[in-house]
Amino acid sequence: MTVSLDNAFIATCLQALGSLSGLVARAEAHCTEQGLPAEALTGARLAPDMWPFAKQVFEAGHHSARAIEAVRAGVFGPDLDPAPTDFASLHAELSKTIAALQAIAPGELDAMAGNDTRFEFGTMRMDFTVADFLLSFSLPNFFFHTSMAYAILRNQGLPIGKGDFLGQVRIKT
Repeated sequence: MTVSLDNAFIATCLQALGSLSGLVARAEAHCTEQGLPAEALTGARLAPDMWPFAKQVFEAGHHSARAIEAVRAGVFGPDLDPAPTDFASLHAELSKTIAALQAIAPGELDAMAGNDTRFEFGTMRMDFTVADFLLSFSLPNFFFHTSMAYAILRNQGLPIGKGDFLGQVRIKT
């Protein structure tokens, strides 16, 4: 069986983004139930030098849908802007990201898998094929940020577990 880049990248990101959407909803409900401002969770972080929850959510979009935009253009760079800290913006970001991934034509990634793309940050440059960029750079970064978002909420006492992180797995039908 041949695995397509669409299935390996897009379907995997969509699965995790669905669970991340659920985690954002749980975080919002927690703040409402506890009478906390959104920033109590959206600004929470695991360590002082790590990005807060809100930025982790936005980075999941950066390393999924916006990574596809970048490989179409042939270049990808970091987004160092701070993320909004309100839940409405986090929900909107996830909805926009999911819609963008769902709109990608089947086979588009496979058709450009061997094309050149590069990561640029200041004077650093890393050259990739599209497939290697998506699978060895963006996908690990995507899972890092989704994992950190989950870990931040666990660290803040939300009653979530592994099932909340995994989301809807793709089982044989």
